[in-house]
Amino acid sequence: VQLQASGGGLVQAGGSLRLSCAASGRSFSRSTMGWFRQAPGKERDFVAGIGWSRTSTYYENFVKGRFTITRDDAKNTVYLQMNSLKPEDTAVYYCALDVRSRLPTAAAAGYDYWGQGTQVTVSS
Repeated sequence: VQLQASGGGLVQAGGSLRLSCAASGRSFSRSTMGWFRQAPGKERDFVAGIGWSRTSTYYENFVKGRFTITRDDAKNTVYLQMNSLKPEDTAVYYCALDVRSRLPTAAAAGYDYWGQGTQVTVSS
């Protein structure tokens, strides 16, 4: 299984970015996907997850109302639309794939495969 994350970059506070994560190597429609982020010197934190059903989503509190996770099974891709970005959103963002559960979990240990990460920098 390979995960390729893209879409990061530098944006001003209040701006938007859309991250993409393309998966290959297994049935994507039967894979739960998650986004995590890690700022320098901090732990890797859960951001959002989406289960087998597009309606099964789960967000960490600090992104609710600002970020939206979606999936396109025809393209084997999961997206993270990030709006109203804040400087504290600056981090490396990682996508992850869970082969065992049909519902998303916030626990990093629940994911089996990880992408390489994409840097998001929000300037004030």
